[in-house]
Amino acid sequence: MLSGLDHLVVTVTDMGRAVDFYSRVLGLDVRYRDAQRVDLMLGDTALRLHQTDTDIEPISATPTPGSLDLCLRCQLPLDEFQQHLEALDIEVELGPVARQGANGAIESVYLRDPDGNLLEICRPAPR
Repeated sequence: MLSGLDHLVVTVTDMGRAVDFYSRVLGLDVRYRDAQRVDLMLGDTALRLHQTDTDIEPISATPTPGSLDLCLRCQLPLDEFQQHLEALDIEVELGPVARQGANGAIESVYLRDPDGNLLEICRPAPR
């Protein structure tokens, strides 16, 4: 019936700050849809940013910055990704730690975006 995820909306307090973080820190490509919507591309899926003070309809019942808990797959080895974060002075909250992902064992590091959303960055666990 369903085949995948097209986009996920992330509610943010400051569009510019969020775009900077997701593009500079996580390397996501930015596509400006209009003055109120920005897509951050993950392959053929998007994180769509909506700022709290816009009047986009329809929206979730309680759009709240900082309420997202999201796991993203990383192409780099986690130690290289952590070096990248360190060079940008981005704090790793936890990790690397062993976890269970959608398709098997993963290793993850956790950090937060400027709105406090929890971001888990993962790689398949070594065999």
